[in-house]
Amino acid sequence: MLPEESRYKLLKALEANPGASQRELAQELGVSLGKVNYCLKALVEKGWIKAGNFTKNPNKLGYAYILTPSGVEEKLNVTMRFLKHKLEEHEQIQRDIDELREEVSQFSVNSKQTG
Repeated sequence: MLPEESRYKLLKALEANPGASQRELAQELGVSLGKVNYCLKALVEKGWIKAGNFTKNPNKLGYAYILTPSGVEEKLNVTMRFLKHKLEEHEQIQRDIDELREEVSQFSVNSKQTG
């Protein structure tokens, strides 16, 4: 299965554009076509998406990947986990920035005293 961030992006992409081709999804996610194919099959097996062939449709949509109710629920869960992870990353980056500012500030004070 895809890492959490990629799963989030795949479910989001499918929700936004159910008619996206596997090739388009692979390009959007930056993964191989085979990986997308594998993951879509896994999502179908989990019941999170339905794949339908609509080639008889006059719009010639081809395959569409529709999120099921449990897929929508999983997208919400993965979105919340992804948000939590990104917020933790943001907080760590903010701490790093604060430390770097303090280091620069101390360096500036010390260089003024010796200069």
